[in-house]
Amino acid sequence: MTSSSKVSIYAALAANIGIAIIKFIAATITGSSSMLSEGIHSAVDSGNQILLLVGIKRSRRPADENHPFGHGQELYFWSLIVAVLIFGLGGGMSVYEGVLHIKNPETLTDPLWNYVVLCIAILFEGASFIVAIRGFLKLEGKGQFFSKLRQSKDPSLFVVIYEDGAALCGLLLAGAGVFLSHYFNDPRIDGLASILIGVLLAFVAIALVIESRNLLIGESANKAQIERVKQLVNADEDVEQLRPPLTMQLGPDEVLLALDIQFKEHLRASELAKVIQRLENRIKSEIPMIKQIFIEANFVKREPRPIHI
Repeated sequence: MTSSSKVSIYAALAANIGIAIIKFIAATITGSSSMLSEGIHSAVDSGNQILLLVGIKRSRRPADENHPFGHGQELYFWSLIVAVLIFGLGGGMSVYEGVLHIKNPETLTDPLWNYVVLCIAILFEGASFIVAIRGFLKLEGKGQFFSKLRQSKDPSLFVVIYEDGAALCGLLLAGAGVFLSHYFNDPRIDGLASILIGVLLAFVAIALVIESRNLLIGESANKAQIERVKQLVNADEDVEQLRPPLTMQLGPDEVLLALDIQFKEHLRASELAKVIQRLENRIKSEIPMIKQIFIEANFVKREPRPIHI
């Protein structure tokens, strides 16, 4: 877990708490359904950031008898809870509020407050989004951003990016709903915008559920790390053959590695121990994220050559 992760979460939390309060005030004054949906969205996001902080703290607990590989995967559990909350509270409440507003449209009022709040919210959400992006790039490096985002193993970063991205899109939908409802003098358009915000949140939640599920059931390390392990092991002069490595992501910055290696037959027991230690040190030095390594050692059995008389 990097400091960038927590900075991104704290930045998003501060932004969402302030924005939620402003949105609810504006929704009360103007009666805008889409603004109320956005207020719900920001309130849910604030709770989500708190849950991620809880997950980070609990995932750092040391290994014990019941959890010999540590508690790193607990962060994946809390990211799943966050996804469910986005779907249920964020998406569900927004759709419900939009349908209610379409069935019982309220009289339109001066939209000035809505526009002021939307502009402030875009500034705050944009700042939080930039902090999250910078933290992600600092950790993952530049280039192939969307591919790296899909492959990321750190929910404390990719959840915030998804949330802030959805928040900015939701603000644009809310702004369009307010503008069009006044332009056409039809408050039902504002309710439709609220429904679209709910659908947007549902899609984001489903994407997060899929990613959290994959991590919880034991996703492998990324392909680049696995390929590097193969290179390091196969380059050793005492290794005859390496079977495909088995890896499991135990946390955002912890990987378990299991290797099945066939060593050359000339090695003695004492020599084999030194070779295994050398391989472990080399792998951990090159890929610090790999914290635990289990090696099954085998020897190549050569058939005796037939003697021709």
